[in-house]
Amino acid sequence: MSKVDLKNFKFDGLKQEAISDLNALSDADKDQLLMAGVVSDLSTRSASYLQMDQSAVHCQSRNDGVEIMDIKDALKKYDGLKEYFWTLVDKDKDEFTRSAHDNLHGGYFIRVKAGAKIKEPIQSCLMLKSENVGQNVHNIVIIEEGAEAHIITGCSVAHGTKSGAHLGISEFFVKKNASLTFTMVHNWSEAVAVRPRSAGVVEEGGKFLNNYVLLKPVKDLQMYPAITLNGKDSVARFNSVVVATEGSLLDMGNRVVMNAPDTRCEIIARTIAAGGTIINRGHIAANNVPSKGHLECQGLILGGGRIWAIPELDGTVEGVELSHEASVGKIAQEEIEYLMARGMDENEATSTIVRGFLNTDIMGLPDRLQKEIDKQIEELQASNAM
Repeated sequence: MSKVDLKNFKFDGLKQEAISDLNALSDADKDQLLMAGVVSDLSTRSASYLQMDQSAVHCQSRNDGVEIMDIKDALKKYDGLKEYFWTLVDKDKDEFTRSAHDNLHGGYFIRVKAGAKIKEPIQSCLMLKSENVGQNVHNIVIIEEGAEAHIITGCSVAHGTKSGAHLGISEFFVKKNASLTFTMVHNWSEAVAVRPRSAGVVEEGGKFLNNYVLLKPVKDLQMYPAITLNGKDSVARFNSVVVATEGSLLDMGNRVVMNAPDTRCEIIARTIAAGGTIINRGHIAANNVPSKGHLECQGLILGGGRIWAIPELDGTVEGVELSHEASVGKIAQEEIEYLMARGMDENEATSTIVRGFLNTDIMGLPDRLQKEIDKQIEELQASNAM
């Protein structure tokens, strides 16, 4: 992993004005938000939060079951959030967590109230607008007992922004019989360094489902979210769809620790190296029975690049059921020939296979973003064919 020098970025003095209506953003910035899964038409969202550089510029809830606010306001309202704030991530883990602790710019606090079934997604976006901006954020998500919600969070640069650093702490708390689907879309640029530090805990009967999409270039990303299943019948699933273009370095993965009986987890990663480098980690630990976990790392190399797949299984008691499969390679020629025999040319056949490999249909993304993802896959294949 390359060294990120925080001195190269501006961590002070880059505040932005409040935005009452996201439609007031420029068309270019609205497109950037959309590419991170965030829509400006709030009629299809139960709540919205937008952080721009070092300021929370928009925060609104349209559902009484959802409380959403800037983390600084939540710290004041809830007496420092002592049960949650910095309880899952160590503030002294590294220089990035220390920066977020010592100079907090913002971040979102989302609480879904007990028993609330939130049908429309909650959306949040953390945007880098100024050149060479450094952004420190801390996010807290609490899904109270029996509640259900889908959060779509986008991290993006503004139109034209090339360089920046995003340091993001996220802590998730899924209470008894609650369910959280958390979909994260990254839309960075070629000179952005990204250091998320995330952890979560799931109680009895709870579900944590995580989707992650990265198809755009990013200079240097390092993330390894960890979920701990502390309650009986709790579940965690990670599903990642990632492309590393030329010049991108991605050190990423997921970790699940099953501490309670009748727990289940699944980590599935689909990665493509298209000139970039991917270190794809996965770790499942089982400390109670019965427990079942599956880890799957599948990688394709198109037009150069490198993929390391590093699966780890750690069982500490008799009776755990853990499995993994990992592969790195190219598209099978017989798959291409099968589709060509049904009327496709070679490029069409390859694009169809890649689109299926990078399937994001299950993630509940905006239709236009889904079409843009398909377009990016076509462009990826076209550049590979040159």
